[in-house]
Amino acid sequence: MISFSVTALVFGVVFLAELPDKTALAGLVLGTRYRASYVFAGVAAAFAVHVALAVAAGSVLTLLPQQIVHVVTGVLFLGGAAMLLMKRGGDDGGAEIRRPEDQSFWKVSGVGFMLILVAEFGDLTQIMTANLAARYDDPLSVGLGAVLALWSVAGLGIVGGKALMKRVPLGLITRIAAVLMLGLGVWSLWEAVTG
Repeated sequence: MISFSVTALVFGVVFLAELPDKTALAGLVLGTRYRASYVFAGVAAAFAVHVALAVAAGSVLTLLPQQIVHVVTGVLFLGGAAMLLMKRGGDDGGAEIRRPEDQSFWKVSGVGFMLILVAEFGDLTQIMTANLAARYDDPLSVGLGAVLALWSVAGLGIVGGKALMKRVPLGLITRIAAVLMLGLGVWSLWEAVTG
């Protein structure tokens, strides 16, 4: 039986923790480049996998050394920033987003799935979900609250990306996202060094 109070509590905690995180940024960037529904399908599937792993693992994920998590996260952010800065083609002014025919559902949703699957592994919200699952011993309620929160943040990022594209050129959005990812990468590596 689902406990609505546990689900609501988990939703609130995970939503607030994930809102300023890289998920919204990743959703925003992907939402500016690809069809929103395709991106969301991949991102939502990746989050469902993450929540299932977190709930299944319980508190085991909290035993992972934080320095390793910070180093991996930092390297992924720096790699993402480098990719954004090097891929400059088609980022002119307010040009329409071009969607070549080869950007099928499976390709676009696969990109969203893999990005979130890799970038969010060992993330604060995954560890938090594992902790909440261990604390409340109600995996269904915790899992439901966590996945709904993560899907909400991803949806906001993707929709926000589409709305932003109507007012701001893609090249500027890409450069800002790269700078933010660079900053997050440096911060994660700093946390790894300072422990």
